[in-house]
Amino acid sequence: MLINVHGHDAYCYTGGKTFDPSLPTAVFIHGAQNDHSVWILQTRYFAHHGFGVLAVDLPGHGRSKGAPLATVEEMADWLLALLDAAGVREAVLIGHSMGSLIALEAAYRAPQRCRKLALVGTAYPMKVSSMLLDAAKNEEQKAIDMVNIWSHTSIAHKPSCPGPGFYVMGGAQRLMQQIARRNPAKVFYTDFSACNAYANGETAARSVACPTLLLLGKRDIMTAPKASATLTANLARHKVVMVDHCGHALMAEQPDAVLDALFAFSREHG
Repeated sequence: MLINVHGHDAYCYTGGKTFDPSLPTAVFIHGAQNDHSVWILQTRYFAHHGFGVLAVDLPGHGRSKGAPLATVEEMADWLLALLDAAGVREAVLIGHSMGSLIALEAAYRAPQRCRKLALVGTAYPMKVSSMLLDAAKNEEQKAIDMVNIWSHTSIAHKPSCPGPGFYVMGGAQRLMQQIARRNPAKVFYTDFSACNAYANGETAARSVACPTLLLLGKRDIMTAPKASATLTANLARHKVVMVDHCGHALMAEQPDAVLDALFAFSREHG
């Protein structure tokens, strides 16, 4: 599904169903150097079980046109403009990594638009090492390799994880390489710089009144669970779910556990 946002086509995956804004809406926001495809299992299930789904490709990522946006604040404004264009009044906002900061900032900027907030693989502040920033700027393949290794708990996932023939680390690597090929504008560096510079997380967390889920990988070394302490200290209505046997790439390493937690949270009343 293509939606015109700020003069550019924005792509949203709708989970294999025609998007219906009259249904409860779940919006999925990917992380750095990724696109909507990281949410394939979760979005298809949501779309076939009572939700309207918008899994966005951020500008300059995947199939969305335009330059990658330089700040989390700009990305949050873009997301709210996309909801306007899609006719969505309120939604469950679900974001992974950089996407979690975008969801948090959008909830801060337009609290009436966020029915619930799910922050997956999140941290605040989300600082990026100078070594990784330099690699993302000057040696993109090196940055891809570093992040791919650090995001997964093993380089040798069992053949059935999460399905026969599915290569967890290979899939993640190819996606990041595809983003780089499609857009030579240093997307990885732009994304990481935005995460590194974002400074409104504590204020945003204090302002959030809706129910919030923090879904964290127990073995995440990109955004370690302890790095969410500032958020949990300031979110009024939150719960934390820890996912066993996975790192930062939660949706690939433990797709069913992520789906179960997100769907149960999104369906809860209150």
